[in-house]
Amino acid sequence: MDTLINCENVYVTQSNVCDGLGAFARCNFIKDEVIETGVAKVLTNCDGHENPLVFTWSDEIPNTTWAMVSGCAMFYNASNTPNTILIRDFVNNTFSIIAAKPIKTGEELFHTYKSLKWRKCFHEIRDV
Repeated sequence: MDTLINCENVYVTQSNVCDGLGAFARCNFIKDEVIETGVAKVLTNCDGHENPLVFTWSDEIPNTTWAMVSGCAMFYNASNTPNTILIRDFVNNTFSIIAAKPIKTGEELFHTYKSLKWRKCFHEIRDV
């Protein structure tokens, strides 16, 4: 049986770049290696424009489908120069996070939220 949630190679602690938490690599990763896998729970009655902890869960713009995700994924801070890529499977409500480049043990993990350009909650990152 496949394990749907696997975040054993990631830990969460104080971020190096913001006043909050961040996700960090427990080991070295090579480019395109899977860092974490997980599941998503689609939400109802949620405004993702205001809440940066939920993920867009469709390819439609404007997005009206939001999801919470398992594991450490919600602690990967957003960046315009990410070292990971989040791959969503909308059919099975699962995701994989892969290394966009080599990552060293202890390095903070970042990705670019697909909604970075239009969600209100990301204006500080977007406008840098």
